[in-house]
Amino acid sequence: MESAPSTCFLRRGLVGAGLKSPQVTVRLHSSSWQRWYPTSCKMRQRNFSSQNKRQQAKKINIPTRTSLNPIDDSNTDTSNMHKDGISPTNTNFEPNDDSDSPKGSNSDSDQETDSSNNIPVIEYGYLEGEGYFNSSESDEVRSLPNDTVTSAEGSVHLNDENTRSHILSNDIPSTTGNGGQQRSGSQLHDLIGMIRSAEKNIHLLNDARMRALEDLENVLSEKESLQGEINSLEMKLIETDARLKVAAQEKIHVELLQAQLEKLRSELSSREELEQGLNNVVSSSQIDIASSFSQEIDSLREENETLQDELQALKAELSRIMETDQRVQTLEDERSLLQSSFKELEFKLAASHEDVSEISSLKSECKSLYEKVEDMQTLLDKATEQADQAILALRQNQELRKKVDRLEESVSETSDYKLSSEKMQQHTELIQQRIDLLDDRLQNSDEEVHSYFKLCQDSIKEFQEKLNALKEESKKKAEAESVHDKPSEFWSNLLLLVDGWFLEKKISLDQVKLLREMIWNREKSICDSYMSMQGKSEREIIATFLKLTSSTTGERLHVIHIAAEMAPVAKVGGLGDVVTGLSKALQKKGHLVEVVVPKYDCLQYESIRDLKVLNMHVESYFDGRLFKNKIWVGTVEGLPVYFIEPLHPSKFFWRNQFYGESDDFKRFSYFSRAALELILQAGKKPDIIHCHDWQTAFVAPLYWDLYVPKGLDSARICFTCHNFEYQGSAPASELGSCGLDVHQLNRPDRMQDHSANDRVNPVKGAVVFSNIVTTVSPTYAQEVRSSEGGRGLQDTINTYSKKFVGILNGIDTDAWNPATDPFLKVQYHSNDLDGKAENKAALRRRLQLSSANDRQPLVACVTRLVPQKGVHLIRHAIYRTLELGGQFVLLGSSPVPEIQREFEEICDQLKTHEHARLILKYDEALSHLIYAASDMLIIPSIFEPCGLTQMIAMRYGSVPIVRKTGGLNDSVFDFDDDTIPAHYRNGYTFLTANEQDFSNALQRAVNHYMNDADSWKQLVQKVMNLDFSWESSAPLYEELYHKSVSRARGRK
Repeated sequence: MESAPSTCFLRRGLVGAGLKSPQVTVRLHSSSWQRWYPTSCKMRQRNFSSQNKRQQAKKINIPTRTSLNPIDDSNTDTSNMHKDGISPTNTNFEPNDDSDSPKGSNSDSDQETDSSNNIPVIEYGYLEGEGYFNSSESDEVRSLPNDTVTSAEGSVHLNDENTRSHILSNDIPSTTGNGGQQRSGSQLHDLIGMIRSAEKNIHLLNDARMRALEDLENVLSEKESLQGEINSLEMKLIETDARLKVAAQEKIHVELLQAQLEKLRSELSSREELEQGLNNVVSSSQIDIASSFSQEIDSLREENETLQDELQALKAELSRIMETDQRVQTLEDERSLLQSSFKELEFKLAASHEDVSEISSLKSECKSLYEKVEDMQTLLDKATEQADQAILALRQNQELRKKVDRLEESVSETSDYKLSSEKMQQHTELIQQRIDLLDDRLQNSDEEVHSYFKLCQDSIKEFQEKLNALKEESKKKAEAESVHDKPSEFWSNLLLLVDGWFLEKKISLDQVKLLREMIWNREKSICDSYMSMQGKSEREIIATFLKLTSSTTGERLHVIHIAAEMAPVAKVGGLGDVVTGLSKALQKKGHLVEVVVPKYDCLQYESIRDLKVLNMHVESYFDGRLFKNKIWVGTVEGLPVYFIEPLHPSKFFWRNQFYGESDDFKRFSYFSRAALELILQAGKKPDIIHCHDWQTAFVAPLYWDLYVPKGLDSARICFTCHNFEYQGSAPASELGSCGLDVHQLNRPDRMQDHSANDRVNPVKGAVVFSNIVTTVSPTYAQEVRSSEGGRGLQDTINTYSKKFVGILNGIDTDAWNPATDPFLKVQYHSNDLDGKAENKAALRRRLQLSSANDRQPLVACVTRLVPQKGVHLIRHAIYRTLELGGQFVLLGSSPVPEIQREFEEICDQLKTHEHARLILKYDEALSHLIYAASDMLIIPSIFEPCGLTQMIAMRYGSVPIVRKTGGLNDSVFDFDDDTIPAHYRNGYTFLTANEQDFSNALQRAVNHYMNDADSWKQLVQKVMNLDFSWESSAPLYEELYHKSVSRARGRK
């Protein structure tokens, strides 16, 4: 830091001025005084403004009231003085105003000696870190003003006025006499010491300034924290206001219900008054003729007895229903027994984790039994309810019968007396009409009672049949369980157990190969041996397994997926769904499928079964040395999975996120090499190693350059790029960390990126070095061969087009199934769409949308709000849907701050709108409900490699409205396109990504929904029955695998 002395000095005849740092100029006025008087230095308060930070020339002020009279010495030899470079001084000091001279420069008066003010001056300089130096030439003489030497920072004062006058008038010797002397070196050192002392004071002041700035920063930080608390309180206030609004709406609803209740009560009272009037008419006629109808009363009594007999029959039926209740109780006892068995199995699970597979199967069986018992209980409840309704109808029948009898008595009495009056005849006709009406009601009541009895009998019969079927099913399962009925988790756990033995050096390579083959073939012998060894020690189990080893052969494939994602344990996008879905489909076809993924700290551990760490480490090379890796094993969705945890100081996968780190290139190149090292050290000989996207694209060059020479040479490499927009390019120097030869690979025909000669592209390397290259849809495979879709790799893709193919992805139809989806209000299927309507009503209630019109179309969008997804068209769809009379729901968020803010503003605008809601986050459970509730789902993507959203939407009966690009073009065909066969038409499409074309497609869909309900229902049923499962896509991968493996074996 630059600093300048703040004190000037007048001591021992020295006057200093112009002090400056880092180069300080010191002018010394020499006089041959015989004695020296003390002076006091006073420091002014420094102003630390930005102006004063600039170093300025400093001046020393000497009072001008006293004139300096020269001592006349005629013997003074002035020649010596001129010889030494000192000019004679004038006896009168006159002020010399040099204020017009620029600071930091020498004026004319500084360059020459003033004849009238000829005080000799010696000029010194000061460099920070080097000390003082003589800045004058040897023969240069400079003069100071005779009266004033000014300083910008401080002044020098003599002790008192008398002393000052005395010194100036009497004690200053003449500089022209022979007795003149030059300053000694000690005087210069004193001056330097005083300057340094002043600099220390300046440093202290600067330290004080820095502390003041720190205090200011602390105050500002406290202000920010207080502002955050204020914002939090404001948010709570907003939430409270919203709750008050909801409470007010609920209060209004309650008041409406109370008004309806009062209306119903008034209607009920009016009906009771009407019935009482009818009874009065009948009773008045009976009073007149009661004595003549005793015989009729007897007949009525007989009929009453008949009705009582029928009532007894109903009670008997009811008793039989009660017996079924006892049977249900028996079933409950059996269920309790099953539950106790299940608890016993859970206790065994705590003792040995190998029993988990059997316990899980029993648990699922128990759950199915419990569900069936609940179904039976539901049937019984229905039967009981129907019986109660029958009894109620019977009672009503009895009351009607009594009324009819009374009316018949009145009619017969009237006929006996043969009343002739016109009034009586009219009365008789009226009574006859009422009798006929009551007869009809009685007949209808009899038919209802009969139908209730029939339904009750059918329900009891159905209940008995289901109960018998359940007993038979349980009996069959208890008798014998086939080996092939064992769940996938059982065989995956068995495979991981055997691999763990080999990695821990407990069995040999040949032994583990034979055991793997037996597990692969799901042989009954190894299953029975494993089940019989429950509770035994590991050594005994190994010995038993080794007795079973025998050579086995098969045509099935061994496939290992190396990926950065796997659903549901590590899912960011569609990549995780593809890895899991494809692996499960291949496993169902009998292939041995394993998956290797990083062990992130943010895994969904609850989705991993039997997770454990192996008692060994795999060492892999990186940055010139070997690093250890922990190996964890477990099963996910029935698949055996290896999790690699690097013991690297950078903690590559302990970042609380999957992607987005500055060192992603190093993280995943490290993982790719560690995965291949695991396969090598485990002695595996896979037929296919399948890597995905740029994160594991390093596997291809690593395999051929480094691991084939080590003996891992059985596999063919398959690479799938899910989106060519993400290629992971980086400086070429970083490629050497994982052991690859940068010089050999940074070439245009290998891994050199198209953007620069000093960058490498992992995706390009995988395309070059893989045996099979795929992408996620046929249309996208054509699009990436162009400059727009290829993102710089189009030339490489076209060069290797013979091994490049597009295969449309599938979806996991077990996870996305409206008939079993636990997130739905009501489960449903294509033949029962009432459940879809109930889910629509449930979503409207949850989001507080208007439910006034059941036929109002609900348009939805579930997506990430990024430019690729057509954000401008999504925004347009919100307002266009409202214009067409529909409702709109958006679920999704954006990693782009500008886009997120834009949709937050739209959300605020539509916050109170009764037909639109924007949920700007991702909610897995809510997404399921939106798929089930929506009538249409929009996907206006600018480009879409495959897209799973449209497949999921159709699975739930939501008609897609999409742009014709990528996988959307391969899975959705326009309903109004006559050039497409009718059975393929399943949605609405548009070609150009503009608002006009999109509005046209949206309007056509809304018009179809509102104007032709029957045709729309048929369309919904059609799309729900389409097959987008992996069972349709997996055979295409299987065929590619077999062809590649066959070619490799043919060359050998």
